[in-house]
Amino acid sequence: MGRATANLVAADRSGLSAYVELLKPITWFPPMWAYGCGVISSGQAFQERWPFAIAGILLAGPLVCGTSQVVNDWFDRHVDAINEPDRPIPSGRVPGSRALYFGIGWTLVSFAFSLFLGAWVAIAAVVGLALAWAYSAPPLRLKRNGWWGNAAVGLCYEGLPWFTAAAVLAGSLPDARIVGLALLYSAGAHGIMTLNDFKAIEGDRVMGVRSLPVQLGPDRAARLASIVMLVPQLVVVALLAGWGREWHALIVAALAAVQAVLMWRFVRDPIGRATWLSANGVTLYVLGMLVSALAVRGLVT
Repeated sequence: MGRATANLVAADRSGLSAYVELLKPITWFPPMWAYGCGVISSGQAFQERWPFAIAGILLAGPLVCGTSQVVNDWFDRHVDAINEPDRPIPSGRVPGSRALYFGIGWTLVSFAFSLFLGAWVAIAAVVGLALAWAYSAPPLRLKRNGWWGNAAVGLCYEGLPWFTAAAVLAGSLPDARIVGLALLYSAGAHGIMTLNDFKAIEGDRVMGVRSLPVQLGPDRAARLASIVMLVPQLVVVALLAGWGREWHALIVAALAAVQAVLMWRFVRDPIGRATWLSANGVTLYVLGMLVSALAVRGLVT
């Protein structure tokens, strides 16, 4: 009896870990980082609204981002059965349609949770959840086209969390300068998403996924990704300088300049250096987000 009980407990734990694996905690960092930038940029005293700030972090990471990961795994289950059979759904650790029900339930939980954080937060959550489903689910399945899919992910990973945090802390619609920065860094993230597509060019061709490296070829896609990452940062530099935050503008410009050097090497060997640029250039990109958030904080306080 003791052994049977132990086996049952072990099975339950194994089942729980499979559902956690579906949520992919490692993917929560980008939206949570953007959320942190939103908190900083809001200019509000964190200690006065910290419960709302913490709740917003949960919304951006485990809830909305987690929902997108579950939904994506469900609609990719047939491909994963071939390429990654150890994942929770194709391996049978999350059997039948349970992952679909989990995704639907997690969507409803995310929306209900957002309602407690204010109208603007709820609106942002609805947009994020709608894009999470549109990205993976037919008939839209935005991920099958690099133009639309990358735009959806960039907005969900950067702009919406930043906006959500500022709305949570302010308790209202954020300052237009904050919204502008969030949208600019979302636009730049389109290029970051393109970097991720270089590792699966052949597989995407076979599966009919029209990523930008597939549509444009590696060389043109590499140049486009670099330009899309850099141009919004240059606009941020101009805005910060115009707002009287010259030192912050100079730092962001320096970070962008280093990225440009890395990109010059990347475009000479796109397939070989895409992951390298993603690891190094993106780190500089998100540091620029933090500097920009600190700059605008002084303007809206």
